[in-house]
Amino acid sequence: MAELGASLSPRATRPPLHQRTRPRNVAALGAAALLAPTSGVAGAYVLVVRGALTLDLDIGRRVRPLGPIIHTIAAPRGTVFDVIARPYLGRTPRAMQDKLHVLERGSDMALAAHYTKLGSLTATTVETVRFERPHRISFRVLRGPVPHIVETFELAEAPEGTRFTYSGELGTDLWRLGQWWGDQVAGPWESAVARSLDAIRDEAERRAAPRHV
Repeated sequence: MAELGASLSPRATRPPLHQRTRPRNVAALGAAALLAPTSGVAGAYVLVVRGALTLDLDIGRRVRPLGPIIHTIAAPRGTVFDVIARPYLGRTPRAMQDKLHVLERGSDMALAAHYTKLGSLTATTVETVRFERPHRISFRVLRGPVPHIVETFELAEAPEGTRFTYSGELGTDLWRLGQWWGDQVAGPWESAVARSLDAIRDEAERRAAPRHV
């Protein structure tokens, strides 16, 4: 999932759109990349972080959990769902176009590119997003810095409004080397998700707040 952050606010300025890149099939190049000269390894590292090179060997895969992150949101479940779904299924706000670009959209599913800052680099992921109103939103990464990421948002009614639970899993190849890389990705990834969830909570509670005339 992208770091949507404060871009839910319409006051943000519009940056230039990111250029799309096509995924590369690296199944036959993975071992060679690991043995490449230092400059080649550095270049491959940048491509992997940016999501332009997906190392999907399906060898020695290890999976680790993401989350859970749990919020209580003082807003109805339907309002929370709409805040999340609108940029994907409806018109993407201009203020979010530096973090989200919807490639295809349908009535309950979208294919989207997300842009997330990881240190000095911007990671690009392409994900399917499935909407099951009013209780679940599911993400599956098709292209990104690791070969396997699935995530869910679960929305449950609660006395205070909505209980929001984020959870998922992240998988990497090549045994301990891949496990190390997964740990490097997971921390910034979960931090970006947490910032996005804070923005979702703030916007949903703003919409649910009583309006004074």
